[in-house]
Amino acid sequence: MNAVILLAVLWVFAATAVALLPMRLQMNPGLALLIAAPVLIGAITLEFGWLAGIAALAGFLSMFRHPLRYFWRKWRGQETGVPE
Repeated sequence: MNAVILLAVLWVFAATAVALLPMRLQMNPGLALLIAAPVLIGAITLEFGWLAGIAALAGFLSMFRHPLRYFWRKWRGQETGVPE
């Protein structure tokens, strides 16, 4: 089995496990997953092409839309209200 696919599958299982945690315990492992994702998406793109990279990016953006929106607002100096 390809190492990139194995890492991607492990990342998905880890993300699912973190999502099952109570909200107060999700911050640290979620941040680690958030940091690891661009490296993994880059590896997927290099190994399987731009179409697979776009699919991986779409999945990542779908899963982390609220944290990414929070950091985007924080970096721009806007109010960072808690999502509903």
